[in-house]
Amino acid sequence: MSKRIKTARPVRAKTTRAQNPAGALPSRDQLLAYIGGEAAPGGVKPPARITKREIARAFGVQNNDKADLKLLIKDLEADGAIKRGRKTLQRQGRLPALVLADIVERDRDGELIAKPVEWDEDGDAPRILVHRARGKREGGLAPGLGARVLVRVEFDAEASPRDPAYSGRVVKIVDKAKARMLGVYRELEGGGGRALPVEKRGAAREIFVPAGMSGGAAEGDLVALETLREGRFGLPTARVVERLGSVKSEKAISLIAITTHGIPNVFSAATLHEAEAARPAGMDHREDWRALPLVTIDPPDAKDHDDAVYAAPDTEADNPGGFVLTVAIADVALYVRPGSSLDKEALERGNSVYFPDRVVPMLPEPISNDLCSLRPDEDRPALAVRMVIGADGRKRKHSFHRIMMRSHAKLSYEQAQRAIDGAPDDTTAPLLEATLKPLYAAYAAMKIEREQRSPLDLDLPERKLVLNSDGSLKGVRWPERLDAHRLIEEFMILANVAAAESLETAKAHLIYRAHDAPSVEKLNDLSEFLGSIGVKFARGERVRPAQFNGILARVKGDPSEQLVNEVVLRSQAQAEYTNENYGHFGLNLRRYAHFTSPIRRYADLIVHRALIRALNLGPGGQPDMRLNDLADIAQRISGAERRAMAAERETADRLIAAHMSEQIGARFEARIAGVTRVGLFVRLAQTGADGFIPAATLGADYFRFDETSRSLVGARTGETFRLGDKVEVKLVEAAPFAGALRFEMLSEGGARKAAHRNSTRENTPLSKREAGKRPRPKNGARR
Repeated sequence: MSKRIKTARPVRAKTTRAQNPAGALPSRDQLLAYIGGEAAPGGVKPPARITKREIARAFGVQNNDKADLKLLIKDLEADGAIKRGRKTLQRQGRLPALVLADIVERDRDGELIAKPVEWDEDGDAPRILVHRARGKREGGLAPGLGARVLVRVEFDAEASPRDPAYSGRVVKIVDKAKARMLGVYRELEGGGGRALPVEKRGAAREIFVPAGMSGGAAEGDLVALETLREGRFGLPTARVVERLGSVKSEKAISLIAITTHGIPNVFSAATLHEAEAARPAGMDHREDWRALPLVTIDPPDAKDHDDAVYAAPDTEADNPGGFVLTVAIADVALYVRPGSSLDKEALERGNSVYFPDRVVPMLPEPISNDLCSLRPDEDRPALAVRMVIGADGRKRKHSFHRIMMRSHAKLSYEQAQRAIDGAPDDTTAPLLEATLKPLYAAYAAMKIEREQRSPLDLDLPERKLVLNSDGSLKGVRWPERLDAHRLIEEFMILANVAAAESLETAKAHLIYRAHDAPSVEKLNDLSEFLGSIGVKFARGERVRPAQFNGILARVKGDPSEQLVNEVVLRSQAQAEYTNENYGHFGLNLRRYAHFTSPIRRYADLIVHRALIRALNLGPGGQPDMRLNDLADIAQRISGAERRAMAAERETADRLIAAHMSEQIGARFEARIAGVTRVGLFVRLAQTGADGFIPAATLGADYFRFDETSRSLVGARTGETFRLGDKVEVKLVEAAPFAGALRFEMLSEGGARKAAHRNSTRENTPLSKREAGKRPRPKNGARR
């Protein structure tokens, strides 16, 4: 394995003390150990959230030395040894001392294995061996599979790659094991059957269903199971509590993701009653803007329309060439009041979840698709922001209004674009001069400001799955990104900025949409990868989105363009909802909040309520709320967003795997999209499907992982498979319920370049473990 050698910065004299008498600065090793979860020399154990204040307290650092402690922490961060959260410090690549984790499987010895709920590093989340509590002295906490727990963990630097690197004990059971799981039922002769769980993560062991407990399930049925007993050894036993239909039925695959991720998809009777009892809004506390020719521009298959736009030249003499922009957003706060059943379920769901075959909405249809949907030629309540921009695209001022509006047209992106490009239809022709052309003229001005601001400008095509009537995959489309898409995106971004600014001016609490800068470690990895393909990445103490855009511009049109876009994306932090503003790195904005989609995002509903209260716009405002309560909501909806993304991604993987299960043996053009020690991840050119090639099947050689060049290199032949290489592969296995594809490599690897011969282990003898592995031929695919 090639390992990158880092050269530490010279350590200041005060930080080189081997011991740590009271009040002295900790040494570099002591500080790393403490941040990594070990106790300080005085026996003080680190808390779950480690801050500079906690470090100073643990080591007894006094006021005069706190500046030096801060410098030492900055040195470690610059070297990539630690990383900084919003206010906490963490060992790079390590879990904190206290971890929120899910119990996902049992190992071969029957011990419970957990994985952290949040993990934003490259590669799979680390596994945690959970020690079961023994007796009353340890609290008697006994979680089961599927439980969410708080675990105090310890890191074992000497653990083998096959064993969990962490172990720990459960401090608290946050959420008990799910009562039900999904499986595919298989009948056994003589009665009873077995069910294979469909969840991607967790135990893949079959579940035994005794005779008489099958609930009438037939061969191939998708069933919900309730565990009867859970032993340390042998198959778990369960009974079928619900038949959900054949796995070949319409919507079966999205149902798997909904169930395995615990996405609420059935509204309570109380929530439905509230939705059905809602009535159209009146004019109280509203301005009448129904004559303003607002239009909605959405995907052609959109069912709910929560935003409408309009633009006109500014007639004020002091703003020549400027525009007045209007963004009107559905007034969901009028119907979803704090504390109501509608509100509680919306918070639990966090957002709508979009699958190829269905939508799991945040709000019931009477609200989302009717009363709040900005349908053409129908009166609808809205919260609108009127923004004045100059000819340079910069916003000069804005104001919020609670209005009654009437959409003058429902347009698709393609329909609007065709009209501007000279092919209007019956709907767009009357709107072209007075509505569409001013919108595009305003967008042209906004592009000037965008170019100066230089947000991160990744070019990654979006995949759309097209289904047959039976729910099976028909094909994959890559829709063209049009100026119509960019226009709406820029209008929404400006409206979101205006919302954040107004609430900050009013000193109101809000939930921000924040995006942190990339970590030092990820920047180091990116720099080394770019260097391996001949692209320099010059960065100072503070990296900016414009630097990434410069890289993307240099590879524009090159074969490596898509790969570099993907690697730059992987280097970025994950955006989140938070009550603390630390800016939005990707958009290069100091403040940003989500305001424009309250039908499908709870964060936007919170912002609407805050604006209504802060600006005295009538009923439905945000009640008094402590910052801790707001922080809890932000954490919950951030988790719901990640849950939705995982469910949507897994559903697409399962649909494609099911589609390709009939193409075993077929050959495909692909690109190496990921390289790990155990094998290669490849992405097919036509469908974007991802699959895996185990390293043991690559050829008659032992392949080592070179971290610097992101490649697998044959120890004897030097044959090299690098990230981004175009290859030909053959499909050898498809597991539809796991959404997994396994391929065999047909292309020969390239020759290793001399520039990459910087591995410290490249010319060393094989370890005993490596020497014991026998090279496998290409056709010896391991199951």
